[in-house]
Amino acid sequence: MEVTTKQLKRCDLVEAAGRIDSDTASQLGEAFDAINEAGRFRIVFDLSGVDFISSAGLRVLINTQKTCKRWNRGELVLANVPQRIREALDLAGFVPLFRLFDDVVEAVGSF
Repeated sequence: MEVTTKQLKRCDLVEAAGRIDSDTASQLGEAFDAINEAGRFRIVFDLSGVDFISSAGLRVLINTQKTCKRWNRGELVLANVPQRIREALDLAGFVPLFRLFDDVVEAVGSF
């Protein structure tokens, strides 16, 4: 899995490509933690290149969302969510916890 981060004016953009599973979830978590430790809590996560996410990956998303929303500092929003991952989020009951957008521009504009 490849993770790239880009700091924008209003938020940070995180893009991932490949599988997010128990081997790679920590890499994704480190990218989110680095953004949070820098004092930035508005994050757009582009899932267009992700073809699989395991429970370990979902756990990283939940932990990041909790950190971002603490004290109303910001939030993690998801963009370009593939249908299979959207179904996994729905099955786990996580859809109400995230705002989902069809493209990155719309997600960045939400901040």
